[in-house]
Amino acid sequence: MAFDGVTIAGIVKELNDSLLGGRIYKIAQPESDELMLTIKVNGGQKRLFISASASLPLIYLTENNKQSPMTAPGFCMLLRKHIQNGRIIGISQPGLERIVQIQVEHLNEMGDLCRKNLVIEIMGKHSNIIFIDDKDMIIDSIKHISGMVSSVREVLPGRPYFIPETQKKKNALDTNREEFLQTILSGSQPVYKTLYASYTGFSPVFAQELCFRAGLDGDASTASLSEDGMQKLYDVFQSAVNDIQTGNFTPNIVYEFGSPVEFSVLPLTMYQAEERREEASVSAMLERYYAQRNSISRIRQKSADLRRIVQTALERNVKKYDLQLRQIKDTEKREKYRVYGELLNTYGYQASPGDPSITARNYYTDEDITIPLDPTLAPLENAKKYFEKYNKMKRTYEALSTLTLEVKEEIEHLESISASLDIAAAEEDLVQIREELVQNGYIRRKSGDKKVKITSRPFHYISSDGYHIYVGKNNLQNDELTFRFASGNDWWFHAKGLPGSHVIVKTNGDTLPDRTFEEAAKLAAYYSRARGQEKAEIDYTEKKNVKKTNGGKPGFVIYHTNYSMVIDSDISGLQQIRES
Repeated sequence: MAFDGVTIAGIVKELNDSLLGGRIYKIAQPESDELMLTIKVNGGQKRLFISASASLPLIYLTENNKQSPMTAPGFCMLLRKHIQNGRIIGISQPGLERIVQIQVEHLNEMGDLCRKNLVIEIMGKHSNIIFIDDKDMIIDSIKHISGMVSSVREVLPGRPYFIPETQKKKNALDTNREEFLQTILSGSQPVYKTLYASYTGFSPVFAQELCFRAGLDGDASTASLSEDGMQKLYDVFQSAVNDIQTGNFTPNIVYEFGSPVEFSVLPLTMYQAEERREEASVSAMLERYYAQRNSISRIRQKSADLRRIVQTALERNVKKYDLQLRQIKDTEKREKYRVYGELLNTYGYQASPGDPSITARNYYTDEDITIPLDPTLAPLENAKKYFEKYNKMKRTYEALSTLTLEVKEEIEHLESISASLDIAAAEEDLVQIREELVQNGYIRRKSGDKKVKITSRPFHYISSDGYHIYVGKNNLQNDELTFRFASGNDWWFHAKGLPGSHVIVKTNGDTLPDRTFEEAAKLAAYYSRARGQEKAEIDYTEKKNVKKTNGGKPGFVIYHTNYSMVIDSDISGLQQIRES
């Protein structure tokens, strides 16, 4: 979800509750577009993280610190000069703009009491942190915006500060019923689009949520709304506005198949209750959401070179496999040539010199068959020619039958590695996947390279009934889990016919309850290519029934005695153990 004005309202209330009256103890600038303020308050200190990053602007309270450069940047030094040891006397948001204004009272060099404002604009690529005086003149900013960059507003020292009105949107906090109905009916766009296009601080997701609460189709045109529908929409709109004005916030994150997809400071009731998790504070919500999203993004960036290697090899093998299948199909007529040759050896004497064909009785089917002939060759020479074609195609078929199996196994192996890259949660997981690619010849090991130290460990969960469940992150871990870690009576799970993880449930000699079987199956579905599907078929059996094939690829097994169940891949209720 966008960091919209409603979210800003939630963070402003939290900052007022936590920081008002506090003194700015430390000011650091970890990155060129970031600030970390340490603020002394009653009972301890708080850290306020502010980012004006074009890709990820943020503001929230955190317990984590970030390392700062040895030499502080100029903007940081300026803030230290003016407001270090200053007292925060106000934190506000103009309307529902994506702006936080922090008012600081401090003593100047002459000992006089002064006031300054630190303005944080959370506006995507236009985000900025601007330091202004009590007359709204810009002292400096973390990003300088000249008239050559923006024709709307210059952000430079000595220029006046103002909020640019680039879009003529209304303030939801000052809207009455008559104005609301007039605004909604003034256009013919879908209802949710009209909401977020008309009111400052509303994101598309929040607008869809209001439509859902009103029992309306957000994609329907505003012209199709009945009088009753309009009234319901205004009622939920006004209810949400009241929650914002009174600070009645409920920070929550929405998860789909274990991954965070949305967040809001008001409940997103359009998602099922089991998909929503409430957080203790707006800051906790933002930090958790973006930490998880950043982790996923960072791992995908780190694995880009491995993905490219796997994808290139996969495409090459798929093309090879398709070509081999076409060649095998071409050899299907080999038996026909063998029959031609045998029949010519039997009935060839009936053909006259120069005949283009001969009709003979096929003693295999007891039907007449016409055999094309080369008129320049004798019948027995034609038979020899057909036998040569047959033998050539037979050799081709036998060779391709073996090669296609090998290429198909290679494709399945590469698809399993690709699935492992999707599962990887940390850089150490990528190290083990890279080692597998090296062992299988996809990456050349450089001479002098030290032996790779493997620190990645399987995922570890506890079932609702207290049983330990382990999930392999890649093929090497799958082998380790199944054939070295698991005992004979432990249970083994895997998505049927799909690349994915081996899942092991340690039984300790007990008979597992049905709920543990279901939870292990959910994990097998989640950590496979079935993730996101409503239903997945999972095979499960005791570990003693799982065998490794001679010369088989890592992670590939066979089993003949098993059970199956169809289940979803929702693991949101499972407890994961974080290994130290």
